[in-house]
Amino acid sequence: MKKISQIVLSLTLVMFLSACGSNEGVYFANLEDGAEVGTTFKVEMGVNGMEVEPAGEVVKGKGHHHIVIDGTFIPTATMVPADEKNIHYGKGQTETELTLTPGEHTLTLQFANGLHQSYGEEWSKTIKITVKD
Repeated sequence: MKKISQIVLSLTLVMFLSACGSNEGVYFANLEDGAEVGTTFKVEMGVNGMEVEPAGEVVKGKGHHHIVIDGTFIPTATMVPADEKNIHYGKGQTETELTLTPGEHTLTLQFANGLHQSYGEEWSKTIKITVKD
């Protein structure tokens, strides 16, 4: 009887975890999709399933954040560009302040390895925000 109870409990746990999906990935800790912000606002970046570390060497399960402004995820193994729309946080930063023009924008949080090579869509999160005057 004890063995049957353990099997039922295990199957229930597997079904529950499958229904919940994976919690791995990146997220905006202080912003939600559809948020309204001022022209200068704080962004807190988080990740589950990997560790944040400064850019440099490639270490399995580690990397750092990038924010893509008004763009989308960077394909897997593609180098994240460094320009005014693709901001690197290669020192291992997990928060920043952005200043954007009023209007609607998208922010894509993209996780990448120590050489700034993207971990792909699975390790990205895009939200829409509205910047108010």
